[in-house]
Amino acid sequence: SLSCRLYCEEEKDPKRRSCQTVLAEALDVVVRSFAPILPHLAEEVFQHLPYKKDSEGVFRTGWINASSAWKKPGIEEAIEGACAMRDSFLGSISGKNALEYEVVIVIEPGLLFELMEALQAEETSSVSQLNEIMMASQTTLLSERPKETPADANIIKGTFLINLEGGDIREESSYEVIALPTAKAKCPRCRRYTSDSSSTPCPRCLKVLAGKGST
Repeated sequence: SLSCRLYCEEEKDPKRRSCQTVLAEALDVVVRSFAPILPHLAEEVFQHLPYKKDSEGVFRTGWINASSAWKKPGIEEAIEGACAMRDSFLGSISGKNALEYEVVIVIEPGLLFELMEALQAEETSSVSQLNEIMMASQTTLLSERPKETPADANIIKGTFLINLEGGDIREESSYEVIALPTAKAKCPRCRRYTSDSSSTPCPRCLKVLAGKGST
């Protein structure tokens, strides 16, 4: 989530900085969009941006000019696929706190699995983009179902249609989402269930705090 990236990561961590970049780009587009009908408000916002110095103002710096770097092939489909799996997961826990669960996503090798790998390079992570979308405490990405599944696990099956290159690439892939109540304790800093003790920060937070102490 945005709050976790902004408030829990190290100040110069790429995940935190990338989040700030997206927020700054979104604000820039929104302000330029309403500038023609709310010029005074737009100019006031523009002049108070803390990261823009010696600005000529919103009306002298041109219209919206989004960089082509924001358009990455496959990323939209990856996000949509992950959101579909998240909806399956959230629907299976009936309004309970998603952070009290860890999820295992099982996808056969193929295009959908590769798209999910773009969101989570590691097999298991509590800080990946995929886990942030899933809203769980931890996400594991596998190409085959584990040999043993706990009796209290919720197993949800679904399919997702990938549509790339304007329809030239179409592939329907099956997936399974296994939701497991986590055995970890809630971290007192980031509030995720990734700590060994409720009185001790999780490994990620301990690393961040250690870095702050050394600066």
